[in-house]
Amino acid sequence: MPATHRRLPPTAAAALPAASVCALALFAVFAAAPTPAHASPSATVSPGSPAPGQRIALSISGCGTKTGRASSRAFGEVRLTPGNLEASNLFGSADVLRTAAVGSHPVTFECGGPGGTRVTVPLTVIAGAARGGSGGSIGSTSTGQIAVGGALVAGALGAGFHVMRRRSEADA
Repeated sequence: MPATHRRLPPTAAAALPAASVCALALFAVFAAAPTPAHASPSATVSPGSPAPGQRIALSISGCGTKTGRASSRAFGEVRLTPGNLEASNLFGSADVLRTAAVGSHPVTFECGGPGGTRVTVPLTVIAGAARGGSGGSIGSTSTGQIAVGGALVAGALGAGFHVMRRRSEADA
C-alpha cells in the first residue's frame, strides 16, 4: 500500500515556520532566565526538649542537595537522607546521649558536604529519663471491651468448627 502524503493548505504551511520561531524564542527566554536560588534552609528538631536517652527526629528543608548531616554534643553526628527524589527535605533521627548534660545544646545542620550551607537550632535537654512506651499494646481496657473481644473470638471459632464439620459430612 503506497504511503500517502497530505499537503497542508498554503496558509497553514506558512504558519508553521512562524510558530516554530515563536516556540524557539520562548524556549530561549526561559532557558536564559536565572533560576531562583534555594530559599535559606530551615531545620527542626522534634521534640525540642527531650530527656537523655530519648529519640529525636531531625529534618531540614530547602537544602537543594541529596546529602546532609546534623551534629550536636547531645547526640553526636547523624547523616541525613532525602525524603523524596527531589531532595527538598532531608531527614534523620538520633538518640540523645544518656550522659547529655541538662540544658541548651546547639544542633548544627549542614547541607551537602563540608562547607555547605549551615543552620543551627537549639535543643534543650531536660532532666529525667526517657520514658519507654508499651507500644500501644497495653492501655486502659474496660470489661465490656474484653467481653466483646471474647465473644468475637468464640464466634469465629464456632463458625470455623461448623464449616469444617459440614465439609467432613459432605465428603462422607
